[in-house]
Amino acid sequence: MHSDCSLPLVMDLETALLNAENVGPDDSKQMTLFLVDEMFLEDPHIRKVISQTEEESDETKPLEEDNGSIQDVVDIQEMNLVVKIQAPGVDIFEIQVSGQMLVAELHQVLMDHELTCHRTCFSLWLGGAVLDNLTELQCIQGLREREVIKVVEVPYTVRDAHLHLRHVKNLLRSLDQSEAYNGLNGCSVSYLNFITQNNKDVESGGKFLHPPEYILPGCKDRPLAPLLSDKNERKPLLCVQVLTLSSWNPPPGNRKMHGDLLYLNAQTKENKELNITASTRGFYINQSTTFHFNPKPAVPKVLCHSLVELLSQVSPAFRKNFTILQRERVQQHPYERIPTLYQTYTWVAPQADHTLDGIRAEEVHSSHTGQDELTTGQSRDWNEELQGSRELPKATLQDRILREKSIFKTSADFTAAATQGAVSVVDGNAVPLNPAEAPQQQMFIWNNMFFSLGFDVSEHYRPVGGDTAAHVAALRDLRGTQAYAALDVNGLHTLGTAVVDYRGVRVIAQTIVPGLLEKTQEQPLVYGSSDYGTTVYTHPRFVELLDKTSRSLKVQRHTVLDHADSPVELCSGVETKGIFGNDGRAYILDLLRTFPPDLNFQMTETAAKPGEVIPKECVQFGYPRLCRHRLANHRPELIEAFTQHRYTIYVQTVNEELKEIKNGKRQESAADLTGTLSENKHEAQRVEDELEQTVIPNVCRSLGSGSDSCFDIRFNPDVCAPDVRFPPEYAEEVRKQRNVLWDVAAFLISRQIPAMLTNCLERPTVVMDGATLTSVLHQHGINMRYLGTVLEQLDSMEECERLRHVKRICVSEAIVRSAKHIFRKYLLDVDPASLSAAVSHFLNCFLGSSSCAVPESGPDEALNKRRSRKRRSRVSGSVWAKLTSSDLWGRITTEAQECYSYPIQSGSVEQVIEEHSIQRVSLLREICTKTGIQVLLREYVFESRHRSVFVKEDIMNMFPVVKHLNPSSSDASQLVQQAQRTVQRGLLKDGYDLISRALTLFTSVCGILHEDVCSCLRLQGRLSYILGHYTDAINLQAKTVIISERVQGLDHPQTIQDYTHLALYFFAGGQCATSLRLLYRARYLALLVCGEDHPKVALINSMLGSVLHGLMEYDLSQKFLENALSLASKYYGAASLKLAESHHLLATLLESKGDFRSALQHEKEACAIYQKQDGKDHGNTLESRNYLKRLTEQAVNLQTALNQVCCDSSACFPNLMLSVPDAATIVEQLNLTCDIVIIPLR
Repeated sequence: MHSDCSLPLVMDLETALLNAENVGPDDSKQMTLFLVDEMFLEDPHIRKVISQTEEESDETKPLEEDNGSIQDVVDIQEMNLVVKIQAPGVDIFEIQVSGQMLVAELHQVLMDHELTCHRTCFSLWLGGAVLDNLTELQCIQGLREREVIKVVEVPYTVRDAHLHLRHVKNLLRSLDQSEAYNGLNGCSVSYLNFITQNNKDVESGGKFLHPPEYILPGCKDRPLAPLLSDKNERKPLLCVQVLTLSSWNPPPGNRKMHGDLLYLNAQTKENKELNITASTRGFYINQSTTFHFNPKPAVPKVLCHSLVELLSQVSPAFRKNFTILQRERVQQHPYERIPTLYQTYTWVAPQADHTLDGIRAEEVHSSHTGQDELTTGQSRDWNEELQGSRELPKATLQDRILREKSIFKTSADFTAAATQGAVSVVDGNAVPLNPAEAPQQQMFIWNNMFFSLGFDVSEHYRPVGGDTAAHVAALRDLRGTQAYAALDVNGLHTLGTAVVDYRGVRVIAQTIVPGLLEKTQEQPLVYGSSDYGTTVYTHPRFVELLDKTSRSLKVQRHTVLDHADSPVELCSGVETKGIFGNDGRAYILDLLRTFPPDLNFQMTETAAKPGEVIPKECVQFGYPRLCRHRLANHRPELIEAFTQHRYTIYVQTVNEELKEIKNGKRQESAADLTGTLSENKHEAQRVEDELEQTVIPNVCRSLGSGSDSCFDIRFNPDVCAPDVRFPPEYAEEVRKQRNVLWDVAAFLISRQIPAMLTNCLERPTVVMDGATLTSVLHQHGINMRYLGTVLEQLDSMEECERLRHVKRICVSEAIVRSAKHIFRKYLLDVDPASLSAAVSHFLNCFLGSSSCAVPESGPDEALNKRRSRKRRSRVSGSVWAKLTSSDLWGRITTEAQECYSYPIQSGSVEQVIEEHSIQRVSLLREICTKTGIQVLLREYVFESRHRSVFVKEDIMNMFPVVKHLNPSSSDASQLVQQAQRTVQRGLLKDGYDLISRALTLFTSVCGILHEDVCSCLRLQGRLSYILGHYTDAINLQAKTVIISERVQGLDHPQTIQDYTHLALYFFAGGQCATSLRLLYRARYLALLVCGEDHPKVALINSMLGSVLHGLMEYDLSQKFLENALSLASKYYGAASLKLAESHHLLATLLESKGDFRSALQHEKEACAIYQKQDGKDHGNTLESRNYLKRLTEQAVNLQTALNQVCCDSSACFPNLMLSVPDAATIVEQLNLTCDIVIIPLR
């Protein structure tokens, strides 16, 4: 069978064969023809450089055209070498390093290596000279292949001793998942290694793995326990009972003179108490006791440079358990041990024992308001670091790598510190700058960062919507900052920004402009307005800098009137503020008006100006509509799509007009044949003049171009600002700008929303939850406030039944987002002691089946009956405790109508769940991930009407939800785009090489655990599989899954897709049991995220059915294939080739079972679809007919034999030829399920 030929093709057959004929023998070896779903090779996570119209693209020189830059990437890839490490106490060993690696990074690698992980305080020597930590290995003179680098112990300092103690503690709890569940230190959970490690014995034994009951088709149970691995239930391996700082710290002055740095207490597994001295030379046991200080060394004196070595010598149990721990630690994938730069949080966590940890307690007690506890007094100047990184040179590729690496590392560190600071602000651990103000109006400086809250301070946002506008403005400003930072204009500086939502409060963290907070500075504002246009300033330097960004951002340079009615020229929204810092840099702030306003959403009833016509597309769907604020802007993706659409019309119209002019001139010249050559040239000049003077200006004006000489659409962000005044001579221009904005609003409704729904029809497996729905909408430039219109247009489609899963997710998203808005305000009235009780009460009101959710009391106390009654009375009198299920649902329906224009007709959440088949566990997952709630890992009985679903002990934690800037490597992004184009031409090996180079750049800039690195590994794995390199594909995809789990989450839809592809690669590589367990895992996650009624589950079912068929588990295979057939019929249509494929898979299975009648029925259905879609002479149809003929013969033979047996009891039952597919056939079927057909060109 062949794949659906209506799918987007990477390369069609005629083109591939033509290319194959035109290339030489060497080139033909790397040509492969394959029909493949476009999504299999494209990855949405790779951020494209800001796109331009075709006329703009000529001005830029992409990386792929710069052969020198590509050669630089090749040189970087080839700078890998193997070096030998000579460390004290171990044999010389070899490691592979990169030439770009710093000596300090090699230091970190050795601190993680199994042979040297217990060492932290050492220097590296080469040829008798110490290596500088900030030197790249490629710059070290004399460093060659297999050169010996010596590890030399150096004396400790107090900071080094603290670092060593922390590192040893991290080693001892390296197998403990508590930090991952608590969201600390870049730790996050991964599951894949648990599957692959446990399957080694199964693969060797050839045992079949029966699926658990909860993933079988038809099972309604959605347990949470399998989400996390069983290894979390095991107690961590204990090497030492107690290891903490001693109460004898700090050392007295006389002992400091002897080199004492710290004193430690330890209790071994043998219950032996040790008092240890950390000195400049190392660690030794002293003679102190709990109440007697004697710093002299114990007898016999044992001095070790490493604390691990000392404990191993004095405690046999420590030595034994640490060896076991190291063995298990080494079995982990390296990607499981590396901390992520951006913290990933889990929405469920098991109940874990809280153990003694003196080091952790010491870190809490010695908190230095966000500064590094080990570098007290050395706070970081975030603004200087960020701006200094941006000012680094970028002439060569090596310069750009260092620059982008510095920007990325500084941004990641800033985001982590900003998150910690925002949590401290909300928890009340930061001192406000204005303590006399109300809590919602307070501002903070913490760790050289400025923190403000997402509330309307001093009624600044009152003209545009008050607190609602203040809350929305933070993300608008972040989006604008991202856009300007991506343009990277020299001399134009933006602030480091992060937006943190925590416990109902939005906190905005920004770097501090030098001098801005000094009271001595007068009027720092030199550009823009601080009162929405009443007073406006401008400055030639800012106008010049912003003008460089206006073309890419489609911002029109315009003139407004200031308070003295004088014209002021701007190249941005009037709210954009320009400030010169004391460092002389030009900073822009408040970039919430970077993108054009959305006229479909207005704050007042008056939507259209006099003489303005609202497009019929908008009126048809009830626009314009009231909005709670004036900050409704369009997304940049919509502006890009609209501009490209208009540019296409411009090119087509000009070409048509040019043809008409030429045709008219030809007719005139044919009537008069006496014209001379000079007259013909003069006529051609007149045609060109007419084109430039008449046609192009007319077309530009009709399309809303800001220029009459060329296509150039730009938008004035101030045309809808009520307080901004324009000079009278610009009235017509303002009217034209508003008309263009109405065109954009109509374009979104009439083109983008239908295009998005069509995309969901063509790729039904993409939308699985709220995150993927949001991503798809945003890729088409659709804001989430259009959810109601999306649902309205979906219901009006002819094939709306095929999008029932999208409708279900849209409805769920509208409900969950509305509940999130209410939850945010709900938490503001909750005191910290009642937080867990309040959160559990809200979840009971939202998801419970009980009509009257009773709130629990706050803190746990042993109270007598009278005190208990008083506390219950006090709790019931709280604002949060008065919330009921009906009250909450009423608020949700109101919020959904006002924010998303979605009218909910159901009277309760139960009715919505029943009407749209929504899972409560999916709603729980969505509300937890959006609000930062972490619940206990247990099974919740949502249908119980006699008891609450959640109790306060179920609320494990609340995490911050962070949005931040996303710097990346522009060179690597261009290489990925070039690789995708190369692959689409069929040059797979060339594309693979380009992706390898992009991976090198991404890794150099962003590190390993990053989405861009994950995307490159994913693409490499897919190409390796298509090229037949199954082992490489498995290794690359395994890395992809681990990164996806750790960066995006265990149950993210992208992780599910990565599991299915890894299962495909494992089966092709001959590891059937591992493939089966991966598919079980993928199906479980899909059921948890979106339920069984989803086309993604149909795909996984088909894969499971095919694999089980090959393992001769026919009954199980039939269950999955029948379920896949039912879902394919529902979501792909009765005439879809996907349905034909499902019929064929089921027919082959039934043939293996000997049920020829049912097999014939299914294959007839498949053959009818092939004949209708492809034609009677197509290969699919012919192959299906041949299979039908063979099935018919087998059915006739079986019936004849049965008749003979019935007539003659002595007749022998003939041997039937029941086919069992081999591994190659199963792989081909799996490829078809994943929309891959590989045809190598020989």
